Amino acid sequence: MTAEVVVLGAGPAGLVLANLLQDNGIDCLVLERAERAHLRTRARAGFLAAHTVRILERHGLAAGLRRHGQAHSTCEFRTEAGSFRLDYGGLGRGERHTVYPQQLLVADLLTRLLEAGGRVEFGTEAVAVVDLDTDHPAVTVREPDGRPGHRRARYVAGCDGRHGAARRSLPPGAVRRHACDHGVTWLGLLAEAPPSLDAVGYAVHARGFAGHMARTDEITRYYLQCERGTRAGSWSEERVWDELDLRMRAKEHGPLHRGRFVQRAVVDLESDVLEPLRHGSLFLAGDAAALVSPSAAKGANLAVLEAEHLAHALIADLRHDDPDGLDAYSARCLTHIWRAQEFSHWMIGLLHRPSGPDGPSPFHDGLRDSRLASLRTSRSRQDWFAEHYVGV
Repeated sequence: MTAEVVVLGAGPAGLVLANLLQDNGIDCLVLERAERAHLRTRARAGFLAAHTVRILERHGLAAGLRRHGQAHSTCEFRTEAGSFRLDYGGLGRGERHTVYPQQLLVADLLTRLLEAGGRVEFGTEAVAVVDLDTDHPAVTVREPDGRPGHRRARYVAGCDGRHGAARRSLPPGAVRRHACDHGVTWLGLLAEAPPSLDAVGYAVHARGFAGHMARTDEITRYYLQCERGTRAGSWSEERVWDELDLRMRAKEHGPLHRGRFVQRAVVDLESDVLEPLRHGSLFLAGDAAALVSPSAAKGANLAVLEAEHLAHALIADLRHDDPDGLDAYSARCLTHIWRAQEFSHWMIGLLHRPSGPDGPSPFHDGLRDSRLASLRTSRSRQDWFAEHYVGV
């Protein structure tokens, strides 16, 4: 065998899993198709839930976020009926987010793994996982020089996303895929500009949703709802900023701090869940297990939670000959996944006009306005929101 466990993908799920296995004497190998430098600059989510922070702290993986992460506990809704704020850190379970860009977390996890003697093969693309129903599955790869190769292990952890080799390798009929296209498209933007408000901003507007999320003191993430099929570069910077000012109601609250956009991406809001998350010796985690729309920032948090569950189960099996954790892994994670999916779906309905065959209508607009009014005035609804907004 190449290793006891081969991990596909060096994202949050793969690197948390690899660190935990390494710390417990499990020989593992991480395969990552990107180069190391690219991982350190690949901007993704930045909101870590309280439970995610506890997991990282429990395993000695939180040094960087404790030094540089920023506690966050307020969100602001800007609507036609006025604006209101929720201090969700004082509601529900009294938990907060920690803002820490995902690329920084990945860099921390990667550095710690390598310093502890862990193995990562960069520029090595997993092509397929074969022999899944045996005790020695293999990963066929494309080596950095383009030659074919393979790595063999006792178990393979598929943490390589929705388009990775793990999902592609599942035999027809082996899993059920539950999918939903929410009919909403965002233009995701990363701006070299300081945050314009000290809260997460959600703007509900007749022209579409706009979102403001601080990343650092100099970088802000924005989302702008757009038509399906919009190209990332089709809007000029001036047009984007003007539209953000309009939807964020700059006339009432002050103009946004403008800066250069350093990243653009078009995101179609889609969700899916695979069941089960195990096939033979292959286990799925992170986006390979389930895709959650970014409307509630659940993806990276689920990935860390699943990685801890899988690590404990693998250690119990490989070191104590106890397979119960592996047998229960799928059902245990799916409970958390469906809860995250439900809240994410609710957030989409809260922030957007409905689309699809029904289309927008005064009836649906009234339902959305009622949800927002309830969130503004009902303490029980606010507690429910806070618990699910921060929880995983």
